[in-house]
Amino acid sequence: MGQPEQVDVVVVGLGVGGEEAGGRLAAAGLSVVGIESRLVGGECPYYGCIPTKMMIRAGNALVEARRVAQLAGRSTVTADWAPVAKRIREEATDTWNDKVAVDRFTAKGGRFERGTAQIVGPNRVRVGTTEFVAQRGIVVATGTVPVVPPIDGLAGTPFWTNRDAVEVEQLPSSLVILGGGAIGVEFAQVFARFGVQVTLVEGADRVLAAEEPEASEVVATALRADNVQIHTGVRAERVRHDGARFVVGLSDGSEVSAVKLLVALGRRAELGDLGLDEAGVDASGRFIEVDDRLRAGENVWAIGDVTGKGGFTHMAMYQADIVVRDILGQGGPGADYRALPRVTFTDPEVGAVGLTEHQARERGLTVRVGVTDVSASSRGFIHGPGNAGVIKVVEDVDRGVLVGATSAGVTGGEVLSGLAVAVHGEVPVATLRSMIYAYPTFHRAIHEAVKALD
Repeated sequence: MGQPEQVDVVVVGLGVGGEEAGGRLAAAGLSVVGIESRLVGGECPYYGCIPTKMMIRAGNALVEARRVAQLAGRSTVTADWAPVAKRIREEATDTWNDKVAVDRFTAKGGRFERGTAQIVGPNRVRVGTTEFVAQRGIVVATGTVPVVPPIDGLAGTPFWTNRDAVEVEQLPSSLVILGGGAIGVEFAQVFARFGVQVTLVEGADRVLAAEEPEASEVVATALRADNVQIHTGVRAERVRHDGARFVVGLSDGSEVSAVKLLVALGRRAELGDLGLDEAGVDASGRFIEVDDRLRAGENVWAIGDVTGKGGFTHMAMYQADIVVRDILGQGGPGADYRALPRVTFTDPEVGAVGLTEHQARERGLTVRVGVTDVSASSRGFIHGPGNAGVIKVVEDVDRGVLVGATSAGVTGGEVLSGLAVAVHGEVPVATLRSMIYAYPTFHRAIHEAVKALD
């Protein structure tokens, strides 16, 4: 091993946030080394946001075509997974090759190293036989991996994670999904719309348990309409695989079975072997603790999923901007998570921002809520089939502003944008009530929800 190389910044992990931060720092003239053992770009472009939304788009197209009979005549629809798999392989992922992303990073002036990084001291990172001294510091953006719980019999079976589900070329006849969060319900609906017999198992008493109960009900109703069998309030306790089928024993004594099993029970950060303690950073928790400038310690910053602030691409990009400004000494606002937006891309979509009603009450706020049925709006009536949805707003009565909102329905994620501005900007409810909302639009239903606060 030769003498350590002096550089300005080492970025450990080139997912969405790491690539953004490293690329911008390099473009600003700093000497930046980016280290990645997997695919540059991270989970989102290869196994998450991009390919899964292509899958969802395809499934939605099938259902929209089937709705023609209720709206415009007759249609015949035959589902075919082949073009979906082809589009994911060729258009989204380059058959899971990251050359384009690597070239994008190096074109900005970054130096790329393929391998597993090890922090070996303050400002010191080793990859392979090369050691770097990062004079300005280290940025940690190593992301997360799927949680695989210690369910009796699961280990050693050919179960799927989200990666396997995205890569699939031929669909199974049946599928059990463990987990009714965003990942679980999105996959459940997609595969069911392509004819797979899907069974969804969720330990909480409803799917999308982190969101408003009204939104959960909208999604559960949609899933059942797509013939998804939903089991809530039960957990998987044991798994058997006989070479052809999975049999999952549930906590209520019942069993469910299918050809394939998808485990979608959340994600966790991998911190133990990174060597964070060598840089004075505590790695004993589930995530890296950071301040509002994303500093985890002296000359150490963390970005994205590893911070535990939300496993979203937009969160990683937001945090990357703060880190870049901090390293370059440009100042600006620190992290503010009051109006964190999130979208579950089912049909109907569920967009949410800020606090749920339950979270607001837990924080001791004096709460008032307004709810309206999207299907009862003028645009909902016009839309017809597939118009189910709800808009819910949560007001902090003492301040007269919204602290949370949910938009479940057709283009629910797009309708969310106005609600996100209201929560982030602390727009007075009185102002929202007196605004002019275009007619007939889905977002006009926001006005009805705000009026319902009275």
